[in-house]
Amino acid sequence: MVVIRMARGGRVHKPIYTIVAANSRDPRDGRFLEKLGQYDPNGKEDKVLNNLKTDRIAAWVDKGAVLSDTVKSLLKKSKIELK
Repeated sequence: MVVIRMARGGRVHKPIYTIVAANSRDPRDGRFLEKLGQYDPNGKEDKVLNNLKTDRIAAWVDKGAVLSDTVKSLLKKSKIELK
């Protein structure tokens, strides 16, 4: 099953999460199918989600991918609706 989730990157005490489409059985920071954007928890309020590909996220969801709870809440908090 394909899941849209976050993979951790960055350095100690300064994480940057990459929103990816990945197989649910692969490790969190392991292999992924496509990069869909970035989340910076230490960024400014308006720059929290960077380079987000909402059209590609919607395409993956149409194909049957499942959003993780965290990604779903981030999209809801940022008032981003999938078509």
